[in-house]
Amino acid sequence: MDKQEATTTTMATQTADKPIEELSDVTVRFAGDSGDGMQLTGGQFTRTSAIFGNDISTFPDFPAEIRAPAGSLAGVSGFQVHFSNCDVHTPGDMVDTLVVFNPAALKVNIGDVREGGIIIANDESFGKTDLRKAGYDQNPLEDGSITKQKVHRVPVSRLTREALKDSKLGTKQVERCKNFFALGLVSWLYGRPLEPTLQWIDQKFGKNPDVAEANRLVLKAGHAYGETCELFHSSYRVSKATLPPGKYRRISGNEAVSLGIIAASHQSGKDLFYGSYPITPASDILHHLSGYKHYGVKTFQAEDEIAAVTASLGASFAGDFAVTGTSGPGLALKAEAIGLGVMTELPLVIINVQRGGPSTGLPTKTEQADLLQAMYGRNGECPVAVLAASSPADCFYAAIEAGRIAMTHMTPVILLTDGYIANGEEPWAIPNPADLAKINVVHTTETNSNGNGEGDGFLPYKRDENLVRPWAIPGTPELQHRIGGLEKQDVTGNVNYEPANHEHMINTRARKIELIANDIPAQEVMGPEQGDLLVLGWGGTAGAIRSAVERVQQQGRSVAHAHIKYLNPFPRNLGQLLANYKKVLIPELNSGQLRLLIRAEYLVDAISLNKVQGKPFLISEIETKINQVLANE
Repeated sequence: MDKQEATTTTMATQTADKPIEELSDVTVRFAGDSGDGMQLTGGQFTRTSAIFGNDISTFPDFPAEIRAPAGSLAGVSGFQVHFSNCDVHTPGDMVDTLVVFNPAALKVNIGDVREGGIIIANDESFGKTDLRKAGYDQNPLEDGSITKQKVHRVPVSRLTREALKDSKLGTKQVERCKNFFALGLVSWLYGRPLEPTLQWIDQKFGKNPDVAEANRLVLKAGHAYGETCELFHSSYRVSKATLPPGKYRRISGNEAVSLGIIAASHQSGKDLFYGSYPITPASDILHHLSGYKHYGVKTFQAEDEIAAVTASLGASFAGDFAVTGTSGPGLALKAEAIGLGVMTELPLVIINVQRGGPSTGLPTKTEQADLLQAMYGRNGECPVAVLAASSPADCFYAAIEAGRIAMTHMTPVILLTDGYIANGEEPWAIPNPADLAKINVVHTTETNSNGNGEGDGFLPYKRDENLVRPWAIPGTPELQHRIGGLEKQDVTGNVNYEPANHEHMINTRARKIELIANDIPAQEVMGPEQGDLLVLGWGGTAGAIRSAVERVQQQGRSVAHAHIKYLNPFPRNLGQLLANYKKVLIPELNSGQLRLLIRAEYLVDAISLNKVQGKPFLISEIETKINQVLANE
């Protein structure tokens, strides 16, 4: 592996006298048709690496079309895993080893393989028909067009059939086992133990012993092929990472959001109601939550997005911790009901797992282009709190914080994640529940709850020092009150159309959101507190930005990184922090939405780095831009 050979050392010989080279980190990508089991293969390789003790970060890449033609470019499915002996923050830049099951997978992914990297191709699938489907005139494995990578042609399908020649499985079932051959081969190549996968096979296919035995045989056959064939002159090893002590598990962003809102419901003493309509890439949140009924979780799969959010708002009115989840197109449909939540001042968390747009757009690809929609995508002056998670594990804590702000400040809160971190996985240190802060929720039970004797009866819009109104449970004696979408009279909640009252209420609701800034942490910065350049980001770009900044810092340059979790309101110290640097660079997976907000709020002429390709940033892309900006300085 040319990129890393300068820093590798040859270890003791392995089976078949093949040397082992020690590496610090590796990026592997499996790619093939949707039916080739790439997600399963990558997931098992990731699981084994995690059990082995590596730090990991993954990036599943799904085709947008549900039933794309087999062998077509549109039907390519991929799974990338970056594993290391130290902290990693991204699924990797360029790919070290690419495993492809057909020509389409090669064509889609070869541009991401580094110079000197390894390509393992299922040789048998590169027939004339397969090549034509992928748009190849000639076989790229034979025509000399691949010159910068090392190509290993492996007859995966044939070797799978040979391993299962005595199996009772039919031809199609045998063909489906070939992904385990590739998994066994790559497991040998990088010194991954087979035992975790063998145990998983027994658990997964225990009720079908023929299938279980076939997968075991093929997995071992792939491993043995790596040991004995002449294609690979060495194998590689990535030793265990040194992580802080604790109990870890793999977690995806959608899983972490699910556990986070369950934790918020527990810490607030409230039952959780989750109303949702299935939409990629947010659907898994509903799937995960549906298995937690014994934790007081109520899930509702609605007939559409409007029903999902209004049912959730009704649950909030009834006193539950209410959450709804969606992606960008669904957030547009929920807009009027979110406005109802703002007008009635009820707590509601809206999770938006962003994807490429507009309209249906790129439903399985990542983007962070819904920031302005979250900020302003409703009629009238309709402010809500907005937060963004920065990694799969951070989704857990961001979900708890969204719930805390919603219930403490009686407001809808939009939590932004994206397809990149929702489907990606990383190790998560399981927290001690006793270490999670309580969320104090007080339901009014008495009239004139502020104790100042003003007015007669219950005053539903009588506010505290943070302009937060009381949360009254329907049916509480003597707390009858009006609630709805028409403009309110302050304090009483009566319908009121007076111009001055409307302006007063508009300003009051806006000020209430602004006051949340007093209840959130100051913005932190990684690096010098003042200097030549601050790289400012939000959401799922955190890992790539951090890694790029660390690289430039190691070159002795004056550069820092700040990543914003609280987007509305901004942290109190953000303006002063921005003023401490000569220049500000904002990388975003959109056309410059945070830059627009920063320029408007703080009059900072920030520089944009934008990418809208349905793919996350490479570390190298941000590093290159940082150096360009510093060179201009």
